[in-house]
Amino acid sequence: MRITRVLGGALLALGLAAGPAAADTPSPSPSASADGSAPTRAGTSFRTATELEQGQQATASGSTGDYMYWSFPADIGQRPTVKAKVKLPRTHGTQSWQLDVYDGLRRRQACQYGADPRTAAPDASSVELACVLRTVRGWAEPSANDPLPGTYYIRLTVVDLGAGDLGQPVSAEVRVDSKDIGGAAAADGSLGKPLVPGIAVTSSEKTDGSKPAVLSSFGSHDGWSSGWWSDRWVWTGIGAVLAALAGIGGYALTRGSGRPSRVPPNA
Repeated sequence: MRITRVLGGALLALGLAAGPAAADTPSPSPSASADGSAPTRAGTSFRTATELEQGQQATASGSTGDYMYWSFPADIGQRPTVKAKVKLPRTHGTQSWQLDVYDGLRRRQACQYGADPRTAAPDASSVELACVLRTVRGWAEPSANDPLPGTYYIRLTVVDLGAGDLGQPVSAEVRVDSKDIGGAAAADGSLGKPLVPGIAVTSSEKTDGSKPAVLSSFGSHDGWSSGWWSDRWVWTGIGAVLAALAGIGGYALTRGSGRPSRVPPNA
């Protein structure tokens, strides 16, 4: 009996000691890459940009005057389209918002469409922005600013507003989609490595449960397709076959039926 009481008291003490410890341990915050769901917050700089896969719609809450950063991968032959929608406060003045896209070297990329800032009137409840990038290439000259495969950054911020509107709460929605252009815009050559930051190799979690932006941990599902093959080779082969057939047909039409009748046999 004495041994049973001693064991019971020890187990009860261990349970009371372990209970608060387990309750005080913070549960990990939901991660976009862990469960496949879309991100619900944005980074505040290039290094803390939130990872976003193409086809996902990310959401984030912030304040006017903040910089919001996301990042996404783009491969050869893709023409990414970045769309953002900012939900404004109920009462506000005239505001101008801008959407910028940078490549892995943090060079601002030109938008084919939608590069200008969008101005929201005082009675507007939201403002929508878009940026259609140029087609991602396989290689470029060192001095060029052509889009190359790798990581791209999205920066969303307000560029013009009244002093009274600074710091008001806003919410943003961002989505990235791509159109596969293929050989119509392909260029021969290959890129040794995609333009992704080299600060780490795999993603890791901090002690507080947050996840730093380590952008080399994601990319195309089948790997980066930088290489020599493109569908331009198919069209080149078809063109060669058509040229050969045209040559044979032209020769058959111009060779005639043989020796002219007016020429003597012994000539």
